[in-house]
Amino acid sequence: MKIVGLTGQTGAGKTTISSIFEENGFYVIDCDQVSRQVTEDGSPCCKALAEHFPEHFRQGYSLDRQSMARDVFSSKERLELLNKLIYPFITEEISLRISQVPEVCQYILLDAPTLFEAGVDKLCCLTIAVVAAENIRLERIIRRDGLDPELAKKRSRSQHDTEFFRQHCDYIIDNSDDLDSALRQTEEIIRRIKDD
Repeated sequence: MKIVGLTGQTGAGKTTISSIFEENGFYVIDCDQVSRQVTEDGSPCCKALAEHFPEHFRQGYSLDRQSMARDVFSSKERLELLNKLIYPFITEEISLRISQVPEVCQYILLDAPTLFEAGVDKLCCLTIAVVAAENIRLERIIRRDGLDPELAKKRSRSQHDTEFFRQHCDYIIDNSDDLDSALRQTEEIIRRIKDD
């Protein structure tokens, strides 16, 4: 099996690109979904988080995601603490899911916004980032997530910039223009992966 990591900035269009990989035979593991799973009410992860962020939990170790987001995207130190606590749980679940992929699947795509932060890039034979101009990304996440512009900016700026991805990824898909352009870039990368 060949494991490929797909990452990028919020609002860059990673979900759209991920679906193209899936249509081309890649088994997709959605790491956002993994993150939601490990933070289900009463989970061991939530119990660990509640020790450090008790103000963001309701009865039964139920995480108030919006409250947590407002907190951590306003403080680099709080975000780093959250990441340090949550990533081991996410990485363990991703590894478990990889082990359960049917052997007939030749290609796995880890759709992971925090691929490098979680250290999951070490599981991949190559990495791809989806990027887009900041104004386009902000417009997309405000519309998609119903965020106010200030929180959208904080969320965006808490992530790596485009230059980081250019330096650390094997391929870059620029999704600033029309979807057809992103589609062409993606299909060319898929062709190269399968020809390799």
